[in-house]
Amino acid sequence: MANVSIDGDNLIVEIEGLDKLWALKSRLVIPLANVRGATADPGISRESKGFRAPGTHFPGIITAGTFHIHGDRVFWDVHDAAKAVVIELADKRYARLVVEVSDPRATVALVEGAAAAN
Repeated sequence: MANVSIDGDNLIVEIEGLDKLWALKSRLVIPLANVRGATADPGISRESKGFRAPGTHFPGIITAGTFHIHGDRVFWDVHDAAKAVVIELADKRYARLVVEVSDPRATVALVEGAAAAN
């Protein structure tokens, strides 16, 4: 699971627990200027992940880490697809962040509000 917050002009994604090990990341900092928007998307887990480099993927259990698909890098940290949020970026590192959060609606509202204010 991940904790998404706003700190000044940055979107902060903190990876929690053992997911730090599976994702090989503990924190992502993205300038709000590079955030296009966010959606709650429980169906995202059915999409192709591409190839992982580096990361972990056990279908139906966990998808975590960096995946490459169609020339884009996508960061994943999802166990429960029902709680997945997709954050679209205009960032040179990642095209999207797909993370599991405790409250998808609140996270989408937070990201959308911050992106609109920026």
